[in-house]
Amino acid sequence: MRPLKGVGWALYVAVSYLIFAEAVQAWIRLPTAGNILFTLVFVLFSVLHCAAMQGWRRTAVFFLASALVTYTMEEIGVRTGWVFGAYHYSDLLGPKLGHVPVLIPLGWFMMIYPSWIVARVLLQGANTRRWPGVVLQAAVAAVTMTAWDVVMDPGMSTGGANWVWEHGGAYFGVPRHNYGGWLATTFLVYLIAGWLWRAADRSDAEKLWFPALPVLVYALFAARYVASNHYVALQMVAIFAMGLPALLAVARVVLGHDGSAPRDGRAS
Repeated sequence: MRPLKGVGWALYVAVSYLIFAEAVQAWIRLPTAGNILFTLVFVLFSVLHCAAMQGWRRTAVFFLASALVTYTMEEIGVRTGWVFGAYHYSDLLGPKLGHVPVLIPLGWFMMIYPSWIVARVLLQGANTRRWPGVVLQAAVAAVTMTAWDVVMDPGMSTGGANWVWEHGGAYFGVPRHNYGGWLATTFLVYLIAGWLWRAADRSDAEKLWFPALPVLVYALFAARYVASNHYVALQMVAIFAMGLPALLAVARVVLGHDGSAPRDGRAS
């Protein structure tokens, strides 16, 4: 797995640079990537990091479960408005399968994986081998992931650049219904992942920093939203919605586990 880890480090550097470049756009003009290229680089990082830590088989099952669940929920959501509220996608995110851009299931996984690792770090040492632990882990991961969208969605949907809320909403133009859909969608994905990952991890580099890279990416996104959001209120939301789990997870990695990967829970 060493070649994968080398590529994973390179992709981490690329993702970190792109996050930083976006964060400082108001002060320094650095080369950036558009939504499509950024998503492809980020999802490649998530896939390769997962493969380096857990092997290709687990990664493939996790990715396929994520893609199928998120695409299905999005397609139902766009057609009916039941899942996330009434919305539709613009043509700026590339070709569509049905009513949903092909890029969207990839975008879900690029966020699902780092949020999953953050939740697993926070629950490290808990017993996540049995159903109560699997369910609790899925719930923590779903809240961690939805916290990301609480900060991201208002900016990404502004002006209909990526998707359009047809009737607006009470939260910066986003309907509250949307966040219930995020919790339900990600909880289902994490429930599947938790059941698949309940066996012992293949974390053969637990004393190195590589396993913690997704945690750092999540934290970098939180910092970016705090630094560069145009809405002061959303900066405050970013501090406590994404910033709190990010801070706790980074603190646990740095102070408690020397950059170790989260292990599947066994009661201490």
